[in-house]
Amino acid sequence: MMAFAGVSRFQWGRLLSFFILLVAVNEASAIEWNGNNWAHGCDFTGGDFSRAAIPGKECGGRCAATQGCTHFTWTRHNGGTCFMKRGPVSKANAFSTSDQSKVCGVIHESTSSPSGGRMVGKTTRYWDCCKPSCAWPGKAAVSSPVKSCRADGVTVLRDVNAVSGCNANGKQAYTCNNNMPWVVNSNLAYGFAAANIKGSDERGWCCGCYKLDFTSGPINGKSMIVQVTNTGSDLGENHFDIQMPGSGVGMFDGCTSQWGLPLSVWGQQYGGVASRQDCFGLPQAIQAGCLFRFDWFMGADNPNVQFVKVKCPAELEARTQCVRQ
Repeated sequence: MMAFAGVSRFQWGRLLSFFILLVAVNEASAIEWNGNNWAHGCDFTGGDFSRAAIPGKECGGRCAATQGCTHFTWTRHNGGTCFMKRGPVSKANAFSTSDQSKVCGVIHESTSSPSGGRMVGKTTRYWDCCKPSCAWPGKAAVSSPVKSCRADGVTVLRDVNAVSGCNANGKQAYTCNNNMPWVVNSNLAYGFAAANIKGSDERGWCCGCYKLDFTSGPINGKSMIVQVTNTGSDLGENHFDIQMPGSGVGMFDGCTSQWGLPLSVWGQQYGGVASRQDCFGLPQAIQAGCLFRFDWFMGADNPNVQFVKVKCPAELEARTQCVRQ
């Protein structure tokens, strides 16, 4: 081995280790992360536990929807393969490659928290028909505010300053019908929620997505990925109020003005309708979201969760047209 004058083998070994580390750091810093969580021309070593033959744009969403997936790599292997990975990870673990068609990303970046980055929270449910808080401009750095709709629940309003249907006068904007939850598979569903997350505010959570792993009640073991579209002064810390038609109007009622139905049809102010049969008294356009509560959600009453922030599935962003920048 070539040696420099006055440098021992031990000192040379330490210098060599330093240079190797410096090269690794420079490689990681050369990766240009898009939206803070994915990039082109990068990969992770090991951790593979599942794969899917899907387009690259769907790989992040598939990982977020797969139990245990923390990060991923997509390559052109076999016409396009998403390699789902698990285990403690951060963006610093990624390495750059010469193949710019590769895509890698982090869904769940490890932290020093004892639960591996997940936090404990609680859930409730509601459907007040009001214009969501994140539908107002200037709430967060997003592509556009959450879409709100006319009273039919379908026609999207272009005016982001349209008056909420929960105001006393000038009612214009309501929650869009497609903000109700839906089933992905027997153990996973997508939906929307109002939230209050400790250490953050609307600038940090509007249009962000969170994976809720239920830890109590009949749906213990199931998960939902929700996009946060609203907040509420009545929410405690780490509290997700999941949107489900017929689950109670809560503090505000826009449903009677939107649909012209008496408040009694919507059930208790907090909690909503009492049975699956009561769902058929709601407007037909949103009955499926009410039935979701008694079917996939198994009538669970405010189950506890462990939750973590994840990349938003494209299906959720497509409904709200709100993407965090």
